[in-house]
Amino acid sequence: MILHEMIDYDTLRVIWWALLGVLLIGFALTDGFDMGAGALLPFVAKTDTERRVVINTVGPVWEGNQVWFILGGGAIFAAWPPLYAVSFSGFYLAMFVVLAAFIVRPVAFKYRSKRDDATWRARWDWALFAGGAVPALIFGVAVGNVLLGVPFYLTDDLMPMYDGSFYGKFLGLLRPFAILAGVVSFSMLLMHGAAWLTLKTEGPIAERARRIGAVAGMTAAGGYALAGLWLAVGIDGFALVNDVVPAGPSNPLFSEVSREGSWLTAYWLRPWIIVAPVMGFVGIALAVMGLRAGREVSTLLWSKMAITGIIASVGLTMFPFILPSTVAPDSSLTVWDASSSHQTLFIMLVCALIFMPLILAYTSWVYKVLWGKVTEADVNENADTLY
Repeated sequence: MILHEMIDYDTLRVIWWALLGVLLIGFALTDGFDMGAGALLPFVAKTDTERRVVINTVGPVWEGNQVWFILGGGAIFAAWPPLYAVSFSGFYLAMFVVLAAFIVRPVAFKYRSKRDDATWRARWDWALFAGGAVPALIFGVAVGNVLLGVPFYLTDDLMPMYDGSFYGKFLGLLRPFAILAGVVSFSMLLMHGAAWLTLKTEGPIAERARRIGAVAGMTAAGGYALAGLWLAVGIDGFALVNDVVPAGPSNPLFSEVSREGSWLTAYWLRPWIIVAPVMGFVGIALAVMGLRAGREVSTLLWSKMAITGIIASVGLTMFPFILPSTVAPDSSLTVWDASSSHQTLFIMLVCALIFMPLILAYTSWVYKVLWGKVTEADVNENADTLY
């Protein structure tokens, strides 16, 4: 027996669908509090020293947290090449804006304190705000558009094409439901950033973070509930006709897809997935309570649970769809027809089983070494070595 045949093709596809979700959640849990803290910077820190405290809570770890973003992009490219081709071509301008924000952020970290000039530093502070707020918003808008469906179709040679110029313009992505999803994403990561700042700072910074984080959490919960209601009554879902799973090599055109009913039909077919939205709502509620009560470690953990539940609920609700098409439903990308080959998925799985534990171990060690609060005294005493 060939080694990669130890695990059948469909099982590997599901494993890599789950691993992609894990990588996206990992990115949101780690780089998410970086983005949240950056977006909160102008509002929780009023003096230059306070702003340096906030920056130095994420300064030592933000680069390591970006690994999850790189791994997620690499997983899409290698494990789901049709998804990479279709999504990056349709969301090109949005991706460009996100990358521009991610480029501005490290520049701001490095240059902000190079000059002792209030105007200079204020500009870089707003650059850090944009570097956190813009990706947090656009990622949610992208997820909202995925749930709505994307107007693409595949030619006979699997070339992705978009209908008209709708996605040729960035503003075309800003549909009402997508904007709501962006608000949920933004407020969710604001809450996460506030939970992080509560853990890593003290005094006025932590107090302001608690107040803003609690409001952001309630906004996220309300937006998430409204999005669920909207999905139930206002947005058509997608389904494989007769739940037929095409056998053989990946080719989305072999599938037969209908657009009917609601995405939330998934909760009737697989009732156990209700655990994901429950985690989202309960996590937000406990995180908000923790922020108001001044709890630290538990608040961050509840915030992580909320993010995990909210992101997982999207994938579990859509399964097996990854990127549905509104203009040619049969071109929709699913877990069963948009993956790399059997052998490629197996080799990647072996690599993931080797390197993921190493990444997790190193990341855990870094956070252990850097455990503790950042204080104004730390910043003043190490003015030449800290950000």
